[in-house]
Amino acid sequence: MPAFDYALVRVVPRPERGEFVNAGVIVHCPEKRFLSARVHFDDGRILALWPGSDVAQLRDNVEVIPRICSGAADAGPIAALGMRERFHWLVAPRSSAIQMSPVHCGICESPETALQDLYGKLVAGTESGR
Repeated sequence: MPAFDYALVRVVPRPERGEFVNAGVIVHCPEKRFLSARVHFDDGRILALWPGSDVAQLRDNVEVIPRICSGAADAGPIAALGMRERFHWLVAPRSSAIQMSPVHCGICESPETALQDLYGKLVAGTESGR
């Protein structure tokens, strides 16, 4: 079974407070040439942490992540990098309103199934992201 790395996408409306909402998951499996993300932006949860948040801007910043992963031409210069470089750029530590968790690893039969399962458990709050 191939190994994969993953990180959670976090929205941190006020980085100095350290409060965040999980908004997605990125999975990278080099053996299967797989890099993908699944995201969900919850305005209500963000506004509960910081009522003054620019939710439109935050949503745009979260929703571009799957397009960067796929290498979409309209996703900016980072999307033009190689798969490994895109993953490492996305998960690099930063102090901004969109942050990633530490990178975790696992093994799977299918990275797509791992992505859906992680999304379901860690973002959507269900046992399956399907």
